[in-house]
Amino acid sequence: MKVGIIGANGYSGAELIRILKQHPEVELSFLGSHSTSGTLITEQYPHLEGISECRLEEMNVDDILGRADLFFFATPSGVAKNHVHRFVDEEIPCIDLSGDHRLKDSRLYDKWYKYSSAPTSVLQKSTYGLPELFREDIKNATLIANPGCYPTATLIGLAPLLKNNLVHLNSIIIDGKSGVTGAGRKASMGTHYCEVNENVKAYKLGNHQHIPEMEQVIQTYTHSDATITFTPHLVPMSRGIMCTIYCDLAQSLSTKDALELYHEFYRKEYFVRIRQENQWPATKEVYSSNYCDLGIAVDERTNRITIVSVIDNVMKGASGQAVQNMNIINGWNEQTGLKITPVYP
Repeated sequence: MKVGIIGANGYSGAELIRILKQHPEVELSFLGSHSTSGTLITEQYPHLEGISECRLEEMNVDDILGRADLFFFATPSGVAKNHVHRFVDEEIPCIDLSGDHRLKDSRLYDKWYKYSSAPTSVLQKSTYGLPELFREDIKNATLIANPGCYPTATLIGLAPLLKNNLVHLNSIIIDGKSGVTGAGRKASMGTHYCEVNENVKAYKLGNHQHIPEMEQVIQTYTHSDATITFTPHLVPMSRGIMCTIYCDLAQSLSTKDALELYHEFYRKEYFVRIRQENQWPATKEVYSSNYCDLGIAVDERTNRITIVSVIDNVMKGASGQAVQNMNIINGWNEQTGLKITPVYP
């Protein structure tokens, strides 16, 4: 199957190339980039020498509609919303790695992303692409809204509790920590080496664009209103996300009970791994892989549960999950192209 990547010059685009070049069912037929069109992908990423010699091209929708059977949009937020509807009209599947099609309420997108939203008719056609929760919906989708990195780690961490009504929804607190690739490749003062090195800082307290995304999914999943507290932090590492999630339990539960619940909920999920009691996952243990690793603890004194969830933000938080969604849409084994052992140390 022919596949195109729009925004191929960013970190997520380069990661898609790395995965798809070893995927047995696809052929890369188009690499698009507005800012670096005309250059070879190896000029942007020399590590792809001998792997991909494609030239980056300008994206003209009229010219590329027939170039691929499926397109990935690995573009910054505010780009895909202007183009995806053309592909949807032609029934060409698209997987959008940006936040442009995640929020069903266009007013929320306008408020949190500070752009005008995609057409409501297109938003209603989008399917939220978190396979562990919405696999059946994804199977028949044409437009996939690939989840954000923080929401992926958080929602996988919370899902078993939400499904069984075991937490008070308004008690959920998420402490998120991300590597610098989460900010993209474009240079900025906030990601300057001297600003990031030997430094940890919180940012976007109370106004991070992933807040309404997480609340929307929690509400969809539980059929109840929910408000969360989310504090993201930037830490001096390239890849990785750790979300430490705290919430009040709606009934008494032991750590052993919680672990049994999680093991049962995720027993068929290849990409979710659960640590034994008193063992906690680290970001390095999922580096360059599509795994989400979880650690669980219940404080019986306070009747609160703590979930530690780690992913590679460029893989399970973006490109790896996008390929997982592509596999589901096409009826292929979800693990195809993604059985990648984490790189350690």
